[in-house]
Amino acid sequence: QLQLAESGGGSVQAGGSLRLSCAASGYTRMTNCMAWFRQAPGKEREGVAFVDSAGDASYADSVKGRFIISEDNVKKTRDLQMDSLQPEDTAMYFCAADRSASSCLYRRVDFDYWGQGTQVTVSS
Repeated sequence: QLQLAESGGGSVQAGGSLRLSCAASGYTRMTNCMAWFRQAPGKEREGVAFVDSAGDASYADSVKGRFIISEDNVKKTRDLQMDSLQPEDTAMYFCAADRSASSCLYRRVDFDYWGQGTQVTVSS
């Protein structure tokens, strides 16, 4: 089993930055794709950043150039740096992991493991 825990959410003004972290515990070696998703009230869950075990990352068009997914080798976390935040980025953000690398390749949404989520609120 794999457990994921997000941290780092909060409230910022438009144009500000936040850094989310995802800590994994358990059988971490079983995953080949990790991702950050978000879901705003009344909207479908959206994958915003994906990274496979080879380190290849991809991003949703809505966040490309503003968000970066990376690995913190000291904290052993998978982080999401979010810059130039806009009110439309307001959502609950979830960390997810999957055993299949194809989940990153095809940007699937049915991941095997999910965190509880952390709220990000951007005010204008």
